[in-house]
Amino acid sequence: MKKIKVGLLGLGTIGTGVARILLSNRDVISDRLGAELVLKHASDLDINRDFGVKFPDGVLTTDSEAVASDPEIDIIIELIGGTGIAKTLIEKAISAGKHVVTANKALLAVHGRELFGMAAEKGVSLAFEASVGGCMPVIKTMRESLVANRISAFTGILNGTCNYILTRITEEGLPFSEALAEAQAEGFAEADPTLDIEGHDTAHKLAILAALAYGIKIRLDDIYVEGISGISPIDIQFAQKTGYTIKLLAISKNDGRAVEARVHPAMIPKSSMLSHVNGQLNAISITGDAVGEMMLYGHGAGMMPTASAILADTVDIAIDILQGGESRMPAMPFTAGHMKEIPIRPIDEITTGYYLRLAAVDRPGVLSKISGILGNRNISLKSMVQTERKLNGAVPLFMLTHPAEESMMKKAIKEISDLDVISGRPVLIRIEEEFQDTED
Repeated sequence: MKKIKVGLLGLGTIGTGVARILLSNRDVISDRLGAELVLKHASDLDINRDFGVKFPDGVLTTDSEAVASDPEIDIIIELIGGTGIAKTLIEKAISAGKHVVTANKALLAVHGRELFGMAAEKGVSLAFEASVGGCMPVIKTMRESLVANRISAFTGILNGTCNYILTRITEEGLPFSEALAEAQAEGFAEADPTLDIEGHDTAHKLAILAALAYGIKIRLDDIYVEGISGISPIDIQFAQKTGYTIKLLAISKNDGRAVEARVHPAMIPKSSMLSHVNGQLNAISITGDAVGEMMLYGHGAGMMPTASAILADTVDIAIDILQGGESRMPAMPFTAGHMKEIPIRPIDEITTGYYLRLAAVDRPGVLSKISGILGNRNISLKSMVQTERKLNGAVPLFMLTHPAEESMMKKAIKEISDLDVISGRPVLIRIEEEFQDTED
């Protein structure tokens, strides 16, 4: 039986999962592939710790560069992460004519264009299914299953840490800090969770998906990013009472003139399927002109689900090798000459509904002042609720608006914040109504 040799760079949680599947399911993979995937080397800075995996003699090494350039290795799996040494090693592997599999969304969001170009020039594959959505096959779906569709929009819950935190606040009324600490204790959040909770991890994934969906060049800096650290139980409670759920969403829409690309908390109707995606799970809704709306759902992170996606890419490449070495599908579903320059619509130009929470002094005329400012900016109120319970000496005001332009809302909030009857900073959450009735 033909042997296809694999080099694994990085033995963190995901790398260890990949090694475990490669070694324990070797016969299953061989039976399906018709060839043997052999883990020749696995590199890590510390190879003396207990990985919970029995590696064959001679497999473990600390020399990642030697693995990346080993002439006997056919496929390199990069799981080091980051945009430093990982990029150097991928470039070394591609230059040596090796195929590469990676889950490194940050690297692809920043340097994907040049790495994909380099791989195409060398005639090798650069596969990245596990970079977005864990075991959800969203990359394969956009690149292959929807290749004949004009994709007009996609909206996803793409970060399990944020979704877990928001779920716990919703279900138990926990303060944000307690929900985050619980996520860390359960292993769903890093010791430094900034990349996740401030939305940057989701933005990396959105950049990759937008390039796949629309054939545009990845421009991470153009994506509007807002995290969930400002969300309070009181906001989620109000959302629940008014028929909404709050989720951190990656939202993208393409009208042919400009692309929306934004990451932020949003209120979505409870009738939306996305509103029922809880815990650390991920989901994405994709709209194509031929298929209509479709949804993928599954584990977006974790050792074994992510390792499964990585090895799916590895087996795909192995099939290409067995059939002569040529990649059956380009990394992007658009050839290099057909990538487009479509502008990213600035956040100030979007139109959506809004939830607004204010803390106001309880005196006559306050509501008329606020509604007057909103009216002067062409912002129409859908509902307003004033509670009797005071928070820090001020009365909470909850408002829902009809769709309005973001720039007008920002100007209105600035004017409202300057009123002497308003204490603290207003809380603003966008409302995405178009997800209503998706279960019908």
